[in-house]
Parts: sequence; C-alpha cells; structure tokens
Amino acid sequence: MEHHRNETIPTALYTDWSTPLDSLLAIVLWTFSYLLGSVSTAILTCRLFGYPDPRSTGSHNPGATNVLRVGGKVAAIFTLIGDVAKGIVPVVLARELGLSESSAAYCGFCAFLGHLYPVYFDFRGGKGVATAMGVLAALHWPSFLLIALVWLVVFHVSRISSLAAIIAFFTAPMLVLMTKAGLFYPVLVLSLMLLLRHHSNITQLFRGEEAPIANPAKDQNDSA
Repeated sequence: MEHHRNETIPTALYTDWSTPLDSLLAIVLWTFSYLLGSVSTAILTCRLFGYPDPRSTGSHNPGATNVLRVGGKVAAIFTLIGDVAKGIVPVVLARELGLSESSAAYCGFCAFLGHLYPVYFDFRGGKGVATAMGVLAALHWPSFLLIALVWLVVFHVSRISSLAAIIAFFTAPMLVLMTKAGLFYPVLVLSLMLLLRHHSNITQLFRGEEAPIANPAKDQNDSA
C-alpha cells in the first residue's frame, strides 16, 4: 500500500483509494485520529488533580498554558505531553500500517481537528498549538525543528505564547515548502485553522492587551 510520489508535488493531491481495503483503512484511521484528538488532556488532567475545568477559569482555553495558570507546572507538563502525543500517534500509526504520506498527513489533521472541536466535550476545544507541533514532528522532524525554533525565539523575546504561536504557524507553510514541499497543502490548511483559532489573541495583540506569560493574571487569551 506504500506509494512513492514525486516530492515536489504536494501529497495532498493523493489519497489511498487504490483498493477498497486501502479506502476503508484510511477512513477508519481518520475517524480514530479525530476521536483520539477529541480526548482533552487539559480537562482530564485538571479532573485528575482536582483543579477547576480550564474552560471555566483563566483564559477559558483547555490548553497547557491555561492549565499552568490553573494548576501549576506538573499539570501543565502532563497536558503538554498528552496534547503533543495526540498529534504524533495517528501519523506514526498510519505509516506503520503502510498508508501514504498523504493519508498520514490527513490523520494528523483529523487529530488536530478533534483537539479544536472535541466530540466528547461539547466541541469546545483548545487552540491546537501543541497537537499541531506533534503532527509536524511526526510528519517531518526537520520542518518541526524550524517551526519550533521560530516559536522559541519569539517566545524568548516577547514571553507571549500566543504571539509565538501566531508567528510560528504564519511562517510554517513557507518553511515546509522549503524543506518538504509535499506537505505544503496539509500544513497550510492546519496553519490557517490555527491562526483563525487565535483571532481573539490577534485582536488583543493589536490593542496591546496580550500580557507576557510571566504576568498570567493579565493574560486572558493564551495559546496552547
């Protein structure tokens, strides 16, 4: 079932429809990926540690940054690891089962979509940064390292996690185009959705109201 493609052509143009079995396997994995992505690590971690639902306090975002505010570093680390893993597992599984790079990318995207709109939690999910990073790490680690480096540099300078995420994923499609052009379209769509999820952060940034993470009391629209 492994398909060899011209690397210069975006793999989003290809799907695993060569046989009925390929088609069924791809659909099953896409569904599984969405359901896995729908598992909100932030909400479950806060329940496990006895903290308030992150959707009801702080920035109301079920992500690692808000969990850091609500429950501290240990809970935030649990959340971060879980959210990243949700992006990695579907891509690795798709490859292990012999699906194409295209279907592996779609699996990652479905996990990302599940994080944004989790079926188990009234479709009220996070902003997807950690899960998107997991998807990128699994799809092509050199691209992931470049995008993560952009995030780290911007965060180091600004201490604003949302600004770091916005700039990192604004540049992500261009970086992927230079390093692995076949993933351009999947990463473009993922990045656009992530930026749309940060619309409130963008508004806050233009108003000068997005506070550094070192002053979490003022940071009411974080990213994670």
